[in-house]
Amino acid sequence: MKLHFYMLRFALLMLPVIGWSQTATIRGIILDDLNVPVSNVNISSGDLGTTTNDNGFYELKIPIERDVVVEFTHILYKRIVVKFNLKNGQDIEFNPVMNLNIEQIATVIINSNQRQFVEGVTTIAPEILRTIKGAQPGIENILKTLPGVNISNELSTQYSVRGGNFDENLVYVNEIEVYRPFLVRSGQQEGLSFVNTDLVQNVDFSAGGFQAKYGDKLSSVLDITYRNPIKFGITADVSLLGGSISAEAVSKDSKLSGIIGLRYRDNSLVLNSLETEGIVKPVFADVQTYLTYTFTDKFQVNFLGNISSNKYSFQPQNRQTNFGTLANPLALLVYYEGQEKDAYNTYFGAFKANYFASEDLTLKLIASTYHTTEEEYFDILAQYRLGEVNSNIGDENLGEVEFSEGIGSQLTHARNDLDALITTIEHKGDYEMDDNTFEWSIKYTHEDIRDRLVEWEVIDSAGFSINPPKSDVFNNQPYQPYQGPLVAFQNVRATNYVQIDRFQGYAQGSKRSELGTNEVFYNIGIRAHNWTVNGDGIKSNTQTVFSPRAQFAIKPDWDKDMLFRIAGGLYYQPPFYRELRDSSGIVRPDVKAQKSIHLVLGNDYSFKMWDRPFKLVSEAYFKHMTDVNPYTLENVRIRYRANNNAKAYAYGLDLRLNGEFVPGTESWFSFGYLKTEENIEGRGYIARPTDQRLKFAVLFQDYVPNIPELKVYLNLVYNTGVPGGSPSYADPYEYQNRLRDYKRADVGFSYVIIDSEKTYNANWKSAFKELTIGVEVFNMFDVQNSITNTWVRDVYSKRQYAIPNYLSPRVFNVRLSMKF
Repeated sequence: MKLHFYMLRFALLMLPVIGWSQTATIRGIILDDLNVPVSNVNISSGDLGTTTNDNGFYELKIPIERDVVVEFTHILYKRIVVKFNLKNGQDIEFNPVMNLNIEQIATVIINSNQRQFVEGVTTIAPEILRTIKGAQPGIENILKTLPGVNISNELSTQYSVRGGNFDENLVYVNEIEVYRPFLVRSGQQEGLSFVNTDLVQNVDFSAGGFQAKYGDKLSSVLDITYRNPIKFGITADVSLLGGSISAEAVSKDSKLSGIIGLRYRDNSLVLNSLETEGIVKPVFADVQTYLTYTFTDKFQVNFLGNISSNKYSFQPQNRQTNFGTLANPLALLVYYEGQEKDAYNTYFGAFKANYFASEDLTLKLIASTYHTTEEEYFDILAQYRLGEVNSNIGDENLGEVEFSEGIGSQLTHARNDLDALITTIEHKGDYEMDDNTFEWSIKYTHEDIRDRLVEWEVIDSAGFSINPPKSDVFNNQPYQPYQGPLVAFQNVRATNYVQIDRFQGYAQGSKRSELGTNEVFYNIGIRAHNWTVNGDGIKSNTQTVFSPRAQFAIKPDWDKDMLFRIAGGLYYQPPFYRELRDSSGIVRPDVKAQKSIHLVLGNDYSFKMWDRPFKLVSEAYFKHMTDVNPYTLENVRIRYRANNNAKAYAYGLDLRLNGEFVPGTESWFSFGYLKTEENIEGRGYIARPTDQRLKFAVLFQDYVPNIPELKVYLNLVYNTGVPGGSPSYADPYEYQNRLRDYKRADVGFSYVIIDSEKTYNANWKSAFKELTIGVEVFNMFDVQNSITNTWVRDVYSKRQYAIPNYLSPRVFNVRLSMKF
């Protein structure tokens, strides 16, 4: 809190003394006839003027108490002229719709809405985020329907992109990087996604080949923008899984605007449907706010704050999992004692000062602090019985275990604590000159990690303790007694105090121009990253890397609306704390940055079908990786070897067709092919843990023609199985088992009781702007998906059985959404 206070004082000391001017404000969002925001619209009134941003938003101060003519112009669209006469301090919202200028559209190739297209960025409408829900709602629920993005665990917000793992994805909120929890090992323990969809204004996503202005990760960038409110409003959402409420407002003088959101999530409905029965209390809550204060037309300060509390308590009681074949059905019965208690508390605050020196030059100063305290405590005794199942139809004992092939027990213990404080200060700037844009940044980050890792596991079968897999001492159990000392099957103990100092910077330039009769776009930039690892008992180590990146796009002068682009570069991922810590808990400061060469070839084909707009986006990619840090993946927990002893590659093809399959609604179909392999210590190439070969996804929206208030959505995902069926400690060259394919379909039905575009006579209806009630069916076809296997040993037969850990079955949910 002291740091936040000093940061505020620093920001206030920078402010000049401002006088209050006699002006009124016009603000709003400019859309085209397809309801797409239009950027770079010139808004002028005499000597006053501004332009819309990438989201179509503008704000213009005008003189008061006299007729003022405001002109809206854009090279692609017809001119709009409006007359205003406002009072002092009056603030109005004006949202014009610009129609295409037919005479000029044929000569303009890269228009105002194609920034994302030429940069290879996918833009997702915020309304889709708020409409399409799931077992774990949030932006990740929509990302999993995009090509190249793989999520095979509906209980988790973690995702992998084009062969990368969860740690290889950048997430920004209003240009500020945010982080995922450190200690989470399963989707059940995860709390809410950091991104509050009620606050979102814009979503951009890139699956590779992104620009130098984005940080040093190997796989993807998710760039979120929270909105600045332009009027008062309240939104609320309540369901059987929790609820959320957000409020937004603007001061009378329009200088202060803010939005705040509160969320509460209780996953008991989903977790109580899993095979392991017990008392579970998964309670997650957070509060976020985004504030903006405009001191002058040239200077404003933003604040982004977040406090989250995630608590997971579980007392397992019993479990029965049936597996095997029809000819040889088997079952695992487990009886538990003990409990697990986890807690993750996060505090995040960031100030951003924006100084608009001129129409062409913008300077920014960002300071942020991220603090997380995490606890993972459990003592659980699992006594298991592995047996044959009665499969005689008509027998009264059908489905019962009649003969035990093995019995045993497992005792697990953990006392893991982590305290991380990450502080950052950054200067950013951009300058526009003609058709050129220059951007730069200098950033310093200090990471202070305090970590205690204490966990062990003891396993026995038929009363005989099982030694660790790498032990050299074995006996002929159960016929020959073991006379050596008893040791835990797994035993990890470590205490680490680590500090990492990072200096980062980038410079890049973009240009739009012509090549013959074709429109082209160029972007070239370079990043530099220097980091030093220090800590108790750690020898200081400093490393530096440079990352050049480039993009090129061309829109040929063809009758068909097509855009071609190529992007690539040398991408580094300097190690974060998780990548420095090996499976035994030891921190290795000399771990190098993983390195990847990206090459992405893309094509966007826009066309009309059924007199409605559609777009087919195709991307082929190749990644060559060196200095790879191998890891094992268990549920969502990543354990690194902390050794750059591997090389790898990934290549594939992503296709996405989106458009209005039903008039007035956006839907899309996605297909992805991926192959990724690694070569560890020269032993040959094998599949990486994220080698998800095929992916097919559908996000489809529809409504009943005669009852447009009744709407439906379908969220369907099919992923082939990934390697992960082997024990976490196993040699990956000996175990290349794959999990079963992931198949899931979520469907939602909603009925709009009150529509904001209609008027109602009933008094109670006038209190709402919108009111919607809905029913959701998660995992509609009740498919048994699995995320990992539990390995059970039978000491008599010397066999190991892989028992799948199933994810959630079919679950029903009821939802009520409203706006005031």
